[in-house]
Amino acid sequence: MIEELVTAGAATASAGALYVMAAARVVKQYERGVVFRLGRLLPEVRRPGLTLVVPIVDRLHKVSLQIITLPIPAQEGITRDNVTVRVDAVVYFKVVNPSDALVRVEDYRFAVSQMAQTSLRSIIGKSELDDLLSNREKLNQGLELMIDNPAVEWGVTIDRVEIKDVSLPETMKRSMARQAEADRERRARVINADAELQASKKLAGAAQVMSEQPAALQLRLLQTVVAVAAEKNSTLVLPFPVELLRFLERAAPLPGAQEAGASPASSGQGATVATAASAGEAADPEALAAQARELAGEFPPGTSGDVVRQLLEGLGEKGVPGLVGERAVSEAEPGTPGTLAGAEGEGEGEERTDAEGADGSGDAPGEGGMRG
Repeated sequence: MIEELVTAGAATASAGALYVMAAARVVKQYERGVVFRLGRLLPEVRRPGLTLVVPIVDRLHKVSLQIITLPIPAQEGITRDNVTVRVDAVVYFKVVNPSDALVRVEDYRFAVSQMAQTSLRSIIGKSELDDLLSNREKLNQGLELMIDNPAVEWGVTIDRVEIKDVSLPETMKRSMARQAEADRERRARVINADAELQASKKLAGAAQVMSEQPAALQLRLLQTVVAVAAEKNSTLVLPFPVELLRFLERAAPLPGAQEAGASPASSGQGATVATAASAGEAADPEALAAQARELAGEFPPGTSGDVVRQLLEGLGEKGVPGLVGERAVSEAEPGTPGTLAGAEGEGEGEERTDAEGADGSGDAPGEGGMRG
């Protein structure tokens, strides 16, 4: 009797152990269990931990509540401003109602993926290229709303949607690069022009101050010479007033006077007088001296101004017609009044003419003056 009871107890314990082993299920912390009993959904959702189901009768489906990362394949479309682009994105979603996720949709992952691709193509067609490149936050919010509306019925909520990359054609990339380069060049030119405007104002103020204090210009010239001399080179800086060149150009002889001075005399004293008269009209000593004194008065007082005034007054008093152009001093008649060469060779030319006339030579007096 006792043996039968022991055997029956052992059999019952074995059956209970087998039943527990067949009915026991473990639900993890991030999961929820949905039980179907004979094909019908039980309203109670099994919580994490150890749970028991009826073997053969119940079916337990575990649903993860973790956030799922679902990449969206690159979608090619045409924007509202007719630009072909390829856009890919990523969707973050999670299940909030395990029962709806199993009952209302066959495969909620695949459903969310297809809805995301369709919404991405739609958002590409409604947006412009600039919005895709610079205003992505707004597009992400719009794309999230488009995917989340139907997903709510599936027991799924969209956490966020992010556009990862926007691929442009190579021609469009080159066009955008040229546009950006042109814009940067425009800004650089505007900045340079503004800098030149400010510098011109400062230079104008500096010129006004130097005009009031002539010694400042001399000091600036000395600073420039010191700066050039500091370098190890063979550069020679020689300041030369531009007004002196202008005076010499205005004092150059006329072409008629040069031709008259260069042509030989045909007969003795008459040709010499005519040559002297024409050369005197071309370069009047009194006029040149007055012009030199007038121009010398324009220079400010100082070392450079005193030197230029002395040089101009000396040239005017000697009657030098010019030092530039065709070397009028060397080519003029020695006997021409009002010239430096004429002043030096006047006596010598008359002596040679008298001597040659006394000897009976056939040379004209004008030729003797030219040789002198």
